[in-house]
Amino acid sequence: MSFLSIDVGSSRCKAAIFSSSGEMQAMRSAAYAPHCPRPGFAELEASTFLNVVTAMAKELARIPASEAIQAVCFSSHGETVIPVSAAGQALGAAILNIDVRAASEAAWVEDEIGRRQLFMLTGHTSHAMYTIPKLLWLRSHAPEIFHAASSFQSVTSFLLLQLGLPPLVDYSHAARFMAFDVNQKIWSTDLLGLVGLSPQALPLPVQAGTVAGRLDSTAATMLGVTAGTPVVVGGHDQVIGAIGLGVIQAGRAAGSLGTYECITVASDHLLLNDAAMQSSLNSYPGAVPGRFVTIAYFPGGIMMQWLGNLLHEPGMGEEEYHLGDLESAAPAGPTGLLITPHLIGSCNPEFDAHARATISGLTFESTRAHLYKGILEGIAAELAIVTECLENAGSTFCDINVFGGGIRSSLGLRLRAAFTHKRLHIMSCQESVCLGGAMLASVAVGIHSDLESAAQAMVREQECVPDDPLLAEQYRPQIKSYRQLRSMLVHRHNQQNS
Repeated sequence: MSFLSIDVGSSRCKAAIFSSSGEMQAMRSAAYAPHCPRPGFAELEASTFLNVVTAMAKELARIPASEAIQAVCFSSHGETVIPVSAAGQALGAAILNIDVRAASEAAWVEDEIGRRQLFMLTGHTSHAMYTIPKLLWLRSHAPEIFHAASSFQSVTSFLLLQLGLPPLVDYSHAARFMAFDVNQKIWSTDLLGLVGLSPQALPLPVQAGTVAGRLDSTAATMLGVTAGTPVVVGGHDQVIGAIGLGVIQAGRAAGSLGTYECITVASDHLLLNDAAMQSSLNSYPGAVPGRFVTIAYFPGGIMMQWLGNLLHEPGMGEEEYHLGDLESAAPAGPTGLLITPHLIGSCNPEFDAHARATISGLTFESTRAHLYKGILEGIAAELAIVTECLENAGSTFCDINVFGGGIRSSLGLRLRAAFTHKRLHIMSCQESVCLGGAMLASVAVGIHSDLESAAQAMVREQECVPDDPLLAEQYRPQIKSYRQLRSMLVHRHNQQNS
């Protein structure tokens, strides 16, 4: 038996077919570019999501698979919102997760509800990325769309609606609206009241892995599968990716090493306390029934993208310059460079949108290889900081199962392991979000009894990067200097913004 799992990102969509034993039989991906009409705005025509999903699914359907597709599962990024008419049609562009136009609305929500009450209710501190501030912005600046909308959908609930199925959303996705009571697992009437909406205006929250329904012949043709195929509700990509890495039990952690680096820790309870709030951690229901996740993140790989763009000379072919070539040329010991990777602001613990990347310690002898390793050192230092934020709030874990572009650098992995004092486990399948969706589908149709059994059958480890106390000791002075610089920058930004 095989499962079609689809992960819809804000700029790229991936679709993959997996067997019940976890082998990826085929995969396709497609990119699309957000429309950014003004600073802080990021939109996408809602039809793009459906068009890309159906095109990739049909292409996969033409590839001979060893077994028939038994179920389809949709997961996606969070926070994006789509205004929808009573007929189920998009009334405007999707406002993407990376859109921060609603900064003043986010501040207003926190003032109205109170920072602590908001956090204890939703597991989140206020930010313009979340859905409620975006809806407030729509009500003020595009009232014709806001009042004409019958509902406001997430990416996955919108896709379900377009396929003739009920617009359901799992608890992890619902939490990213910043309107979800994470304790009772229902929409908060207090928060929706700020926007003048009822719970019926949002998708119905359900447990991840719920079967939304079966595809009729028209919808099945759109995806290239058999009529009657069940569609399973996935969830927030970070949460589903953690499942695909085998993070099922409490006390396990997943690390996404991409443009942003995100740590997702599984637990048996919500982490709603003052320490978690002060570090702006996010804590909400996960995809495993009865379990929760707490996440912390920061911009990481984007700094490597910047370096690649900086070193890519005009006329040079895409394949002619590889940052990986600098790995062997990197100095053996600490570079002495202090590089904060905050090109687009910082995240946990302070969430300073005005923070900017800083390079300190350059000398005449500094080379490209020094810059390359210095960025890896800065990323590892930031990972150690968010790891401490999680642990100071009461989250305990010894290992991190990792995936993403960051695993291509063995040097970067060794630095992360040493700085965090955690073992890093690399799984054999790096498409962890798609694999996590396939695992949910396999449980939903009864192939595996639960997600733990699915993980045992479908997730395999490829390599373990051990903690290196000697390397950590070698870096102790530089790490201390990094933290002092970072603290000074945070203090300066606070003074400038006060």
